[in-house]
Amino acid sequence: MRQSSQLIFLKPLNKPTMRTNNEAAEILNDLVQINNDRIEGYEKAIENLKDEDQDLKPLFVSMIDESRKCKMALSTELNAFREDTEESSTASGKLYRAWMDVKAVFTGHDRKSVLENCEFGEDAAQKAYKDASNDEDLPANLKSLILEQKAALRQSHDKIKQLRDQQA
Repeated sequence: MRQSSQLIFLKPLNKPTMRTNNEAAEILNDLVQINNDRIEGYEKAIENLKDEDQDLKPLFVSMIDESRKCKMALSTELNAFREDTEESSTASGKLYRAWMDVKAVFTGHDRKSVLENCEFGEDAAQKAYKDASNDEDLPANLKSLILEQKAALRQSHDKIKQLRDQQA
């Protein structure tokens, strides 16, 4: 009899606990904030483009759209947890954009510095997605979504890096 009463107290294998749901929602909202940072960062990069660098604008617009799609998918998952989606960016993202403004005063908005700033932001996004995907308690469906988004963002990172390397 003791064995059966012990089985009653085992938690179901496929049903995440409230703590796990809250942790997953926190991870998803962190990634939403990273995408908010990307959106704001690329909008700022577009503002800083010189006339001769306007060829970068379509690329930056596509990266903004990419982050909006990522954010929408993350928001859908947050809705399943009955959690609100973060509308703000990260504190570090705000500090980063302020630093970009200060740096621009001294270095200007040349193509290389704009691309370096974008690459820095892409590195931060990759780190955030890597950290999120390494969470062992994350449900498989969320880990899959995060890894899929990380791969898409990695392509953007590599494109920015390639363009930056051409400026050397």
